[in-house]
Amino acid sequence: MRSADDWLALLQEVPDPEIPVLNIVEMGIVRNVDCQENGVLVNITPTYMGCPAMDAIADDIRDKLTPLAQEEGRKLQVDLVYAPAWTTDWLSDGAKAKLEAYGIAPPGKTADKRALNGEAPSVRCPLCKSDRTEMVSLFGSTACKAHYRCHDCSEPFDHFKCI
Repeated sequence: MRSADDWLALLQEVPDPEIPVLNIVEMGIVRNVDCQENGVLVNITPTYMGCPAMDAIADDIRDKLTPLAQEEGRKLQVDLVYAPAWTTDWLSDGAKAKLEAYGIAPPGKTADKRALNGEAPSVRCPLCKSDRTEMVSLFGSTACKAHYRCHDCSEPFDHFKCI
């Protein structure tokens, strides 16, 4: 029978549907995997409250793991948990590097409180690495990203918001 680590390794093959360069384990969406004799429980946490991708992620997990769980005579359960809330601090430096290589400016280490005062955070362009950028919209291609433009290379890009 597979161990919790084995199931977690299999979940590393499930891409995030909105940011396919990262898997759901790298994103910190998979909180834990608990194995019992008769079942496997996967707890997942949304990256953003009301994230529309959570149903798709749960379905992708079921598609990936259900046949394997059935082979072992186990039932698969996927539960959504909200506490503690997901934070961008859970993204590893490697995951942030993958975001930048994909063209999304990664979040900093902690939430930038300037947005609370209506100020845009300073964001480095993931394409040309310039710091001369401006926020175009607080919301980008998804609610967890803001849309920016670089003044040096003139390219638009998304910034993964610090949460």
